[in-house]
Amino acid sequence: MAGKDRKKQLARQRYERQEQRRQAEAARARRVKIIGSVAGVVVLAGGGTATAVVMKDDDKPKAKPAPVASGCAYKAVDAAQAADSKKVGTPPGNPAYTGMVQATVKTGQGDIVMSLDASKAPCTVNSFGFLAQKNYFDNTPCHRITGGGSLNVLQCGDPKGTGRGGPGYQYANENTTGAKYPKGTLAMANSGPDTNGSQFFMVYADSQLPPDYTVFGKITKGVEVLEKAAKAGVADNKQEKGQPGFDGAPKEKVTIQDVTIVGK
Repeated sequence: MAGKDRKKQLARQRYERQEQRRQAEAARARRVKIIGSVAGVVVLAGGGTATAVVMKDDDKPKAKPAPVASGCAYKAVDAAQAADSKKVGTPPGNPAYTGMVQATVKTGQGDIVMSLDASKAPCTVNSFGFLAQKNYFDNTPCHRITGGGSLNVLQCGDPKGTGRGGPGYQYANENTTGAKYPKGTLAMANSGPDTNGSQFFMVYADSQLPPDYTVFGKITKGVEVLEKAAKAGVADNKQEKGQPGFDGAPKEKVTIQDVTIVGK
């Protein structure tokens, strides 16, 4: 009997280890998503690289978190997500920027100049500026481009280029009430309410999205860099079968070389 009990114990322990590995792998597979309003299709990759997944209305995040009134809370991600993180510390709780802030994203395809609105999205601009000063974005690929449908964006901000990476912290949505995503919009990608990290997307043509993504600025120069990448298309189309357009890694690579911030 003792031998049988030992075998049962070992089998149970083996099952528990397998289940723990399965749960960890499932958590790592979560990606930052931008969800298109047409047919509920996930059209963006990565905080995750988002793969194309059809989502029902009941699956979509519905919570509309209130903007942070004073001070910013940056919370650590769970252990599974931390494995995909590039940690450079945490931004200060008190926003370092006010008003309009200029950012220049230098890429191998040309410069993209942005106007960041710290009055409407103080914690987002604070985080973006912090990461830029830490050289977080330097030499990182823009890992996803979508187009031809309701979502026309280039997504960047994951140093590993997988769409799962982030800075090791998350924070709440801002400036989403009534948000629209016309050409030139700069917004944060997320995997649900209050899961902003480092991944952001730039809209090169009017896009139809639910107001679930923090708008923190606009492109003032260099949108042609995005348009050129969109025209080249994708290396591997991951768009849901039967859905219009394209979705995948840019065929013409767009790599961020440096991000500079001017104005406080």
